[in-house]
Amino acid sequence: MFDFNIVTTWFDQLLRVTLGLNDLWAILIECVLVGALILTGYALIAIALIFMERKVCAYFQCRLGPVRVGPWGLLQVFADVLKMLIKEIFFVDRADKFLYIVAPFLVLIGSVGAFAFLPWNNGAVILDFNVGVFLLTAISSIGVVGIFLAGWGSNNKYSVVSAMRAAVQMISYEMSLCLCLITAVILVGSMQVSQIVDYQTGAWNWLIIKGHVPAIIAFIVFIIAGNAEANRGPFDMAEAESELTAGHHTEYSGMGFGFFYLAEFLNMFIIAGIATMVFLGGWAPVNIGIEGFDNVMNYIPGVVWFMGKAFAVVWLMMWIKWTFPRLRIDQILKLEWKYLMPLALINLVLMTVVVAMKWYL
Repeated sequence: MFDFNIVTTWFDQLLRVTLGLNDLWAILIECVLVGALILTGYALIAIALIFMERKVCAYFQCRLGPVRVGPWGLLQVFADVLKMLIKEIFFVDRADKFLYIVAPFLVLIGSVGAFAFLPWNNGAVILDFNVGVFLLTAISSIGVVGIFLAGWGSNNKYSVVSAMRAAVQMISYEMSLCLCLITAVILVGSMQVSQIVDYQTGAWNWLIIKGHVPAIIAFIVFIIAGNAEANRGPFDMAEAESELTAGHHTEYSGMGFGFFYLAEFLNMFIIAGIATMVFLGGWAPVNIGIEGFDNVMNYIPGVVWFMGKAFAVVWLMMWIKWTFPRLRIDQILKLEWKYLMPLALINLVLMTVVVAMKWYL
C-alpha cells in the first residue's frame, strides 16, 4: 500500500534542501499548507454530506430530493451556500454580544480540531500523538461549550432550553463514547492513531473481528452514542423544530448559522471516521488471507478505503435518523445512564478479561 510519507518527505526536502529555507520558514509553510488542506477537505466533505443527507432522506420518504438546480440537483448545495454568504448578519437586542459572536467559532474549532485527527492514509495522519485518542476526545468537547454559549448568549428562551438539553445530552453520551474508545485501546495497547490502524492490518485483523464479542458491543454502543453526540435523530430533541424552532442557533443568520450547520454535518462524519479508525481498520484494506485477493485489495489507495468505510457508517447513521421517531429528553438520558453506560462499563471489564486471558483472535 502507498505510504504518504514519501510525499511529505519529498516536500520537506524540497523546502529545506532545494530552496534552502531554514527550519522556521519550512515548518511555517508546511503548517499553512496542511491547514489549507484540512479546511478544504472539511468544506468539500460537508457539501457531499449535505447532498447525501437530502437524497437519503428523500429515498426513505419516497421522494426525489433536490432535482432542479444543476443535473440531479448537484448544484443545490452550492446555491444554498451562496445564499448563506449574502445573508445579513444581525445582532440580537440584549444579547451577550461577546458570547454570541464567539460561540459559532468554538463549535467550528472543536469540529475542525477533531477532523484533523482522522487517519486518511498510511503516512497521512495529520495529528499523530502518543495520546491521540485522549486529545481527540478533549478537543471534540470544545463544541459543547460553544453550543451552550450560543443558547445562553442569544438571550432567547428557546435557545436557552435547547442549549441546556444539548449540553446535558452531549456530556452524558461522551461517557459511553469514551468507554468504547478505552475498550479498543485496551485491546490495541496504544492511544496513538497510526498504531491503532497499523494493529488492524492483515487478514481478519479489524478490531470488530479480532475483539469479537466485546468489540462488537463497543461498536454498537459507539454508533448509538455517536448519534446522540452529534445531535442526530432520534436524539435531536435539542433541536426539536416543533417546539424550539431552530434550537440553540435560532437567533443566528448568515455564516453564524452556517458554522453550526457545517459542524453538525461534519460531527457526523467525525463520529463515522473514528468508528472506522477504531473498529473497521481505518485505511487498512479488506484482507482475507488469500494472496491473490489480498494483493488486489492492497492496490486500492488507503484514502479510498477510509472514505468508503466512513461514508458507509454515515449512511448507517442517516438510516437510523430517518427510521426511528424522536425521543423525549428524559428517554434520551434514561437510555444513556440506565442502559448504555452500564453496558459499556461491563463491556470494558469483559474486554480487559479477554485481553488478560488472550482470548482475542
